[in-house]
Amino acid sequence: MNISELLARNARKYPQQEALVSPRERLNYQELNVRVNRLAHALQNCNFKQGDRAVIVMPNTNAFVIAYFAVMRLGGIVVPVNAKSSRAELEYMLDDSGANVLFVHELLFEELKEATFPPHLVKIKTGERVTGCQIFEEMINHSPETEIRCRLKEDDDASILYTSGTTGKPKGVLFTNRNILSAAWMMCVEMAMKPESRILHMMPLSHSAPLHLFLVAGTVVGATHVLSPVFTPEALVETVEKERITHFFGAPVAYLFTAKLPNLQDYDLSTMKYWVYGGAPLSRPEVGLIQNAFRSDRLVCVYGLTEAGPNGTLLLPEEHAEKAGSIGKRAALGMEIRLVNEKGEDVAAGEVGEIALYGESVMKGYFRKPEETNRVFQNGWLLTGDMARKDEEGYYWVVDRKKDMILSGGVNVYPKEIEDVLVTHPKIREVSVIGVPHPEWGETVKAFLVLAEPMDNIEEECKRFLKGKLASYKIPKLYERIEELPRNATGKIQKQVLRGKANELLP
Repeated sequence: MNISELLARNARKYPQQEALVSPRERLNYQELNVRVNRLAHALQNCNFKQGDRAVIVMPNTNAFVIAYFAVMRLGGIVVPVNAKSSRAELEYMLDDSGANVLFVHELLFEELKEATFPPHLVKIKTGERVTGCQIFEEMINHSPETEIRCRLKEDDDASILYTSGTTGKPKGVLFTNRNILSAAWMMCVEMAMKPESRILHMMPLSHSAPLHLFLVAGTVVGATHVLSPVFTPEALVETVEKERITHFFGAPVAYLFTAKLPNLQDYDLSTMKYWVYGGAPLSRPEVGLIQNAFRSDRLVCVYGLTEAGPNGTLLLPEEHAEKAGSIGKRAALGMEIRLVNEKGEDVAAGEVGEIALYGESVMKGYFRKPEETNRVFQNGWLLTGDMARKDEEGYYWVVDRKKDMILSGGVNVYPKEIEDVLVTHPKIREVSVIGVPHPEWGETVKAFLVLAEPMDNIEEECKRFLKGKLASYKIPKLYERIEELPRNATGKIQKQVLRGKANELLP
């Protein structure tokens, strides 16, 4: 089995079933498969072949999905890139992946057209004709619809997804068909996906959770995919009501923004079976806020990382009342989890250790980076870089990223622990804590704050608030108010931006 064959099978099995719903058109599985075949024939005419790489820079549109499956139909390797990527980021990923083809959406072309492209690169854009580019729609319209049979096996390479680059240059994560299908099957089982399911895609399909856990998983069962190129709270609830959505994945911030809609109660959200979130846990107060606003107890937390498929753990709806903030107590289908120390030994209950994952969805490796690949594997287990502890009931609680840990005066300080307390202050909306260089202690703790209300003296008020709640060495010595925290396209806070900002102010 391969991913392209999933679509071809659905075209035979559910030809009239709605496959894609977008603002412009609705396609059933037969129509979608025809367009994939047509584009695959056009790519063959561009000498695109098995093992070649194709970068896709598009928002969540029908064109993205068609290009994704067409590349795979020829045995090519798909390289989805976030539509918000800068020109420099795109140039880096084109070079690093050695791409042969670039698909770009017309709305993004103006910003990217001045990029330095490899001379051999075939550029394909949607929309109007421009010099030096082939036109996506013309390639489909002028090509035959004869079925192309994908001959890939499960262990053949399928895609490269680039890490978010929150701590440095993005790395290409190479997946086989088996890796992706394993992650997809997990979600099908754990979230009870069926042909009747209707899945809303608002988070970028260039990222692993929306792509593998929802687009590919939904295609496994022949579900309907509803595509939205942008997220807004209003668009989310309007689409859920109009299209009778059953499954949605969003970053925590998407739920928190939507929960603040003053007219949220006016929308019928009763068809939703699973409100799935990931990328970060939600605290108990945040869970309560969302459940009350959405009138639903169907929240599910998924923990994983790109390199794991993503697959990892689940916090199920019925577990949120007592364990909100945890990532769950068991690994999801097809995955195993351990907490290990620097020697790879299991840590004792209650001790902090690094999360290690083992399963068939784990990446093949970093593309053309064998040394970095070897660094994150230990006897077949993927070292995630996430530090966590397990409580007496077996639930895992992420303490922080290993690389975000602050070493101050020889003592480990975990920023997340500080952030979780500071954010409960009524005048603080968001907070991010980092370590900054200190001549005597190695590092000292600094907090960046986004305020909900003005504070007369931020340092004094925060220190007074934290006293008695945290050990003295954990209380930040430095504070800075900012208008908003820097985030990447998936909503993750970019701490390297804050570190750069902090270092600019150092003498």
